[in-house]
This record gives sequence, structure tokens and C-alpha cells, in this order.
Amino acid sequence: MTTFLDLHIPGTPLLMPNPWDAGSAKLLASLGLEALATTSSGFAATLGRLDGSVTRDEAIEHAAAIVAATELPVSADLENGFADDAAGVAETVRLALGAGLAGCSIEDWSGDAIYEPEHAAERVAAAAEVAHGGDVHLVLTARAENHIHDRDDLADTIARLQSFQESGADVLYAPGLTKLDDIRQVVSSVDVPVNVLALPGAPPVSELAQAGVARISIGGGFAYVAMGAVVEAARELREEGTYGFWGTASVGAKAWRDAQR
Repeated sequence: MTTFLDLHIPGTPLLMPNPWDAGSAKLLASLGLEALATTSSGFAATLGRLDGSVTRDEAIEHAAAIVAATELPVSADLENGFADDAAGVAETVRLALGAGLAGCSIEDWSGDAIYEPEHAAERVAAAAEVAHGGDVHLVLTARAENHIHDRDDLADTIARLQSFQESGADVLYAPGLTKLDDIRQVVSSVDVPVNVLALPGAPPVSELAQAGVARISIGGGFAYVAMGAVVEAARELREEGTYGFWGTASVGAKAWRDAQR
């Protein structure tokens, strides 16, 4: 039996897009993907909010809805575990297991600042103890948030990821890295699979594969693609008075009908 962790093969990246609701999860599952992940920013947008404003209960309920929508393994973006202390993070992971998730990610960002290295590692260790302590091995992804919060310190990022590996993380993730040499350095510095966030300017999948990356996610990218299409359609309707947006809409409508088969 192939597990979620088995899908993480360095050099053959698992492409793991991020649906923002049950419908987008079903649609993506119909397109041949092997796994999905929630997106905190995309989900927050469906509630009319910005990223970082979702509660733990809302995030877990949302994750459970995505799990119920598809048979694919689902990993949840659980931000900082919705707690500063290790015990609170552990409780969040317990709830993640109860939601039927195959994996989850925990950040070292408090919402205001990066946690001190020792405390960040303690939080990962507490999460790992719960994630790996039962009958289900929840794949724990530990995130070093330096580069997505304008803290350009690769040496510190690598040291953090190494400590997260030692604390029991299954997958490591430093969102914000886009330079191939930096990504190679991260991959070569650790012994567990590495996830890369496909941001604008990031290397293509083929180059990330050659660098040994094991998983690629897109965060809120697809959610914002959908919003962008709505913006363009609304502008066309309001400013041009035409209906060219039905070309894109027909593609979506057919894909949705096909997804129900």
C-alpha cells in the first residue's frame, strides 16, 4: 500500500496543488493529481478575510470538508498550529488526526515574529510526538518562514530545518525560496523530503526535480487564479459590454461536469 509519505520522492516531485473549497478539491482530484493540500490564504478569502484570520476550529472544519470531498490524501496548512506553546500545537495536531488528514504543516512564525530556534524545535517535537504516536502516521511538514517574511538568512533557515528534522519532521519546507542554488543547498543539507512553494520566479518543475525536490505546492495560487478570472470577466462585462468570458467559463463548466463522472 502506497502511503502519503511514499509519494515524496526526491527528484520526482509530488505536485500538490491547494484547493480552497470542496468543489475545487473535487475538480483538482479529477485532473489526475495524487495529493492535495489546503491553503490558509485561499480558505480565508472564501470567508471574506485575509490570511492569518482563520481560527483553529474553522481550519480543522475546512480541512475535514476537503478530506470528505476526495479520496486523495490531504495535507492541511495549519499556520503556526494556532498556538505559541508546544502543548497547544500538539492539540492542533490531535485535531488534525481526527479530521482524517494525511498530513499537516506547522510554521515557525507567530504572526508577528519568527520563533527563537530552540522554541521552534520544541514545537515541532511536540507536533511529531502526536503525529507519529498513533495508528496513523500523519506526515508532519515543518516550515521555516524566514524568506517569506523578508528575513533573507539562508544559513539560519538551513539550521532551523536541520533542527526540525532532528525533532521528527517528515518533510521540510522554506517558503519564499526561489533561487535554484539556494534550493539545492537546502536539499543537500537535510535527509528528509523538501517541499518548494511555486512562487513567481521559481524554477520550473524540471529544474526543481533535478535539484532533488520531493514536493511542489502552490499555496493560494490557484484560488487567486480563479479570483483573477472573475475580475477580468467583471471588467469585460462592465467596461466592454461583451461576454468573451464565456470561453473560459465553458472550459470550467465542462471540467466540472467531467469531475462528477
